[in-house]
Amino acid sequence: MHASVPLPVRQIGFGDLSDAVLVREVPVEMPISVEVGGIGYAVMMATPADLEDYAVGFALSEGLVERAAEIERVDVQPLEGGIALRLWLAPEQSRRALDRARRRVGESSCGLCGLENIEEVLRPLPRITARLETDRHAVAKALAALAEHQPLGRATGAAHAAAFCSAAGDIRCVREDVGRHNALDKLLGALARGGIDAASGFILLSARCSYELVEKTVRAGCPMLVTISAPTSLAAERAAAAGLTLLALARADSALLISGEPDL
Repeated sequence: MHASVPLPVRQIGFGDLSDAVLVREVPVEMPISVEVGGIGYAVMMATPADLEDYAVGFALSEGLVERAAEIERVDVQPLEGGIALRLWLAPEQSRRALDRARRRVGESSCGLCGLENIEEVLRPLPRITARLETDRHAVAKALAALAEHQPLGRATGAAHAAAFCSAAGDIRCVREDVGRHNALDKLLGALARGGIDAASGFILLSARCSYELVEKTVRAGCPMLVTISAPTSLAAERAAAAGLTLLALARADSALLISGEPDL
């Protein structure tokens, strides 16, 4: 299935720019249902590319499994209007997932309403134990190269990218999606499926740094997160509490060190 499609549009000129009829590539966005052991778990709006990576990364980020090897099979089933990702887990993990699915039935669409849910969202994160020998020059190198690894972003101007970079700043893997959370889940799934240790490098995101992105990075065991946009207050607090090195508003000439190693 295509990640982008052509869309006829009319360019409206301002000033000296004249009107024109154009064809623009736009990213595909469609409902992707996630089922675990035959039970519906969530429906996400995502780009239908790298879906096996997405399934694995989603399961890891949600805490349904601790290792990719605990997923026995992923079935990608096209449906009318969308796609179903059907995950089949080992028995113990399947029971855990079904318990989570039952609790989610009573949640509102935001998924954060009610005291129990707030406590769950703010539960302590594991501390980052890995240390990365890197520097600001490696970050600048990765930033400069990111655009070369964003074919969907170049074609549409409307897709987020999540990149895994070596300590030296070489980009090793990139995944794209209309949703920044989806792009990161796809990346984490690709790392897990490829046997790449997330602790061996840093993650670079073309997105605003919300707390969910910090949490996904920490749970993956990655010691450093770099984002090209600003963090939220909760993202900064959670990163500091977990010992995550967080760089935000990363540009060609500078970045803000939000938390972590002061000598970067």
